[in-house]
Amino acid sequence: MKKLPIAQLGHRTLFPDLQAEVYLAHAAVSPVSTPVRQAVLAVLDDYARLGVGAFPPWIVQRQRLKETIARLLHAEADDLALVQSTTAGLMALALCLDWRPGDRVVLTQGEFPANVTPWQQAAKQFELEIVWLPQPDPHAIDAWLAALETALNGGHVRVVAVSAVQFQTGLRMPLEAIAALCQGAEAELVVDAVQAFGAVPLDVQRLGIDYLACGAHKWCNGLEGAGFLYVAPQRIAALQPRMAGWLSHEDGLGFLFRGAGLLLHDRPIRQRADFLEIGNLSTASFAGMGAAVDLLETLGIDAIYTHVQPILDALEVPLVALGFTSMRARDPGLRSCTLSLLPPPDLDVLALGKALTAAGIAISVPDGYLRLAPHWPNALHEIPAVLRAVQAALAANRITGA
Repeated sequence: MKKLPIAQLGHRTLFPDLQAEVYLAHAAVSPVSTPVRQAVLAVLDDYARLGVGAFPPWIVQRQRLKETIARLLHAEADDLALVQSTTAGLMALALCLDWRPGDRVVLTQGEFPANVTPWQQAAKQFELEIVWLPQPDPHAIDAWLAALETALNGGHVRVVAVSAVQFQTGLRMPLEAIAALCQGAEAELVVDAVQAFGAVPLDVQRLGIDYLACGAHKWCNGLEGAGFLYVAPQRIAALQPRMAGWLSHEDGLGFLFRGAGLLLHDRPIRQRADFLEIGNLSTASFAGMGAAVDLLETLGIDAIYTHVQPILDALEVPLVALGFTSMRARDPGLRSCTLSLLPPPDLDVLALGKALTAAGIAISVPDGYLRLAPHWPNALHEIPAVLRAVQAALAANRITGA
């Protein structure tokens, strides 16, 4: 096999087929690197050659993947379950908590629905109360924290569910401060990390996070169909196995490979997070995720985060001068690797997005925001092309009579 180029910050040599001149849509879907492609092809090759014989070695690969994710989160591999997506992890958690009628769940306006809908459904099933907080202002987070404290002081809050990074604005939520408020009220903190993991440092122990879910296809640089759920070890005992399947049992595979007499239907459900690995998962997706997180570990997430900030600086200043309103937090500690901007009032942001895409600048426009999301392969030398494309798009897409 031809030796691959080494992953380097600011170089996209591992993305040789990427068509966009500048790719700034990692907050939506990450392009696939050569190592990820090769890992997926290796799975397909093994199953084509070996059939069932390919199953055991790729099961071992999943354990290695969990060990790598655990190191990046400052957790332990046994605290992780592999799941299909952020949503799948949060749905499983919402169904398996040992709820009491009247428990309250604190949600936030403006959250991506993955961290809202599961809790709304659980509220219907378990007679819970939903408490809504206002959408956090990146420039005035203290108001949101005060609203959270008020909600917690109302009593009976079991869960506070929040994204590590807000998908619209790129606000990096103050998780340590949120966790401290939760602990003071004996509430549990659930974090959707899909807009953070891979680009924003996360230390679940230092931050005091109880649960964290993430999918692989954004900042992790993997594929859809793969993700993980972290459960703090002190929270495992209270989970109810309402979502359990044939692989949730202790020694779930033994009866298939070690002879007769092991097909027992009274084997206990595992008392670990991985009881939520209820059945067969996408081997190819998790192989790709393994290659992706290996790259992240090699580069270092702290280094990735530091690398991206000057790129965002170089984008933000001229775009604000062109009339955009930046949603980037003024406090550097509340910044992610996403720059979100509101367009000038006489600009059709959807038309702008189409024009930029046509010009070779990959971006996304969620809920009316222009969202620019560079990652480790991006570099400062790409900025002039972005600004030229924006200026041309502005001239062509102003709304007359605004």
